[in-house]
Amino acid sequence: MTVPVVLAGARGHGRWHLDNIRRLAATGRVRLAGICELTPLTEAEIPDGLGTPEQSADLGALLDATGARIAVICTPIPTHTDLALTAAARGVHLLLEKPPAPSYAEFRRMADGVERARVACQIGFQSLGSHAVPAIRRLLAEGAIGEVTGVGGAGAWARDEAYYRRAPWAGRRRLNGVDVVDGVLTNPLAHAVATGLALLGATRAEDVTGIETELLRANAIESDDTSCVRVRTPHGPVTVAATLCAEHPGEPYLVVHGSSGRITFWYKQDRVLLQRTGHGPEETEYGRTDLLENLLEHLDGGMELLVPPDGTGAFMRVVEAVRTAPDPAPLPEHAWRRLPAEHRRIVPGIDGLVAAAAGTLSLYSELGAPWAPPASLPNEVTIR
Repeated sequence: MTVPVVLAGARGHGRWHLDNIRRLAATGRVRLAGICELTPLTEAEIPDGLGTPEQSADLGALLDATGARIAVICTPIPTHTDLALTAAARGVHLLLEKPPAPSYAEFRRMADGVERARVACQIGFQSLGSHAVPAIRRLLAEGAIGEVTGVGGAGAWARDEAYYRRAPWAGRRRLNGVDVVDGVLTNPLAHAVATGLALLGATRAEDVTGIETELLRANAIESDDTSCVRVRTPHGPVTVAATLCAEHPGEPYLVVHGSSGRITFWYKQDRVLLQRTGHGPEETEYGRTDLLENLLEHLDGGMELLVPPDGTGAFMRVVEAVRTAPDPAPLPEHAWRRLPAEHRRIVPGIDGLVAAAAGTLSLYSELGAPWAPPASLPNEVTIR
């Protein structure tokens, strides 16, 4: 049966969802019944093969008019909860982009409302659809690298100044009194945090016992662009260092540290490198299950959802720690420089610091970062 789908937020990252819906529509799995945007898409903006979907700025009215069974929500972060609940109230199932909410309270309001409505909700951490995740967890359970001591994450990305002008909420911690929390750890490199927690099997809110954050910024923004976090869990720490001011941007990765080896996972590439005592290095590339396809399989045959809301509770604890931390400290002017040709700022030496943090499970201040003043010592939250 072809499932009618409505997409809320079809520009920006929403274009990826448009292309994915087109891919599934070509197989007869789904039909794009409607697009919810404040400004309707032009004919040229709608990919071939999707017909002429209904358009409206009112999601509830659009769902009522189209009879959609699934809503894909890819709108600004502060709108996620209300739009998800609008769909849930109509019995419409959800694929909700990450981060699912800008605060833990809003996350719980969304998750509890979805559960009461008895609709399925998948959170859009695409990396958690990678077949490498269960494969790595099997290796850990088998003792392939001995006793696990923790997970490190490294994300050295670059964003130009236009990135922070793409929307009114970009690079903001709050807007018009409403939480946004659009920082490097909670949005662009949120996958590193969520996937690192998943590798340890620490995905639920109750799996987090403490969080340390160091939030800094080189750009003239409100939120953080160069930060690190250490999440304490019963299974070991997850330390992620991330920046949008890399000198030489590269693929983000996670490293699972063990007493007799390590596993490196380039999560955007589904590529895994196993290095262990007494063996040569073993590299494997894995497949990936699309999260919208997984949601369809869940609705049709009861297949388990890969990323239900409660499976992102630990990540949302991190979002809450970032939200309630002191505002990110601006890096001193000598700590960054501008690349005029690329219209972006870089932090010299940050690429090595990000890698060192992932390799040692350390925070920037513990690595002796020259721009980490005493005031940027970790902000720590203990969760009981």
